[in-house]
Amino acid sequence: MLRTHVSTPSGQKRLVTEGSRLVFGRGPEVDLIIAAGRGLSRRAGVVTMLAAGAWIANISRTHALYVEGDGYQVRLPRMEDDGEPVNGWFVRAGTVRIGSRAMLDEGQALAVTVTGQYEAAAATRGAGLANGAGLTERGGQADRAGQADEGEWTDGGTLLPLYLDPMTKLFLVALIWCRPWLLDPSATRPLPRTPEIARGALEVTGAYHELERFEADPDYRDLLSARVAEHIKVLRRKIADRGLVPADVRLSDEVAVRILIEHGIITPADLGRLDDPAWRSRQEDLWWTQG
Repeated sequence: MLRTHVSTPSGQKRLVTEGSRLVFGRGPEVDLIIAAGRGLSRRAGVVTMLAAGAWIANISRTHALYVEGDGYQVRLPRMEDDGEPVNGWFVRAGTVRIGSRAMLDEGQALAVTVTGQYEAAAATRGAGLANGAGLTERGGQADRAGQADEGEWTDGGTLLPLYLDPMTKLFLVALIWCRPWLLDPSATRPLPRTPEIARGALEVTGAYHELERFEADPDYRDLLSARVAEHIKVLRRKIADRGLVPADVRLSDEVAVRILIEHGIITPADLGRLDDPAWRSRQEDLWWTQG
């Protein structure tokens, strides 16, 4: 089994387990705070651990992020306005350095190290990863459409994990959708349908006046439920576009939620956001201030 460690020049070391992710940057709302990150955003990047290795992506809308290894340096572009990384860098084994240009030049970059033995069968269990066995030892860069870039992939292998920005309405919908199975790993609890997710969004954002209307006005309830259904449709499309489910598998609610959880897109740690006043306030602005 593979293991990924993220290390800072000051000696901090964090383990990223399979199906989980680590967000780093200068701000307080990240998993790993970089104290001296010249040219680094408050939310700079994310390291996601998958069965076949570690995926690194830039989640800043203002700064570039660089990945450096033996004989190469790759610039990861800024995240687009829709809250998705443009592309990422995959590391199957060994160590790469990540950070701003200044951090790399000054020897202050983070080190991402992948160790252990990769089991090819693990990459295709559950929902499956597209052509996981075809990845190169060094890594590879994939664009949004999942196509190989600059010859870094072998045998046509593709891998572009899905990342959801927590500061989006889509993330809140996904979190409420997954909440029963995050609380109950046995996955015996029923998953919420669109009206229940809409009600959950009202509760999380403290919109109790809207909640009264939701319960009393069927037209309003249908309107909010339809908005949630559109978000669910987007989540299904993103899952399918990434090749995270085989073509012959129906993307039911249960399959979609299982993929979101197993691939670390939504994690048990994200439940803590539901008790975070700052995050809830941001979601309130997204849902009710911006329409």
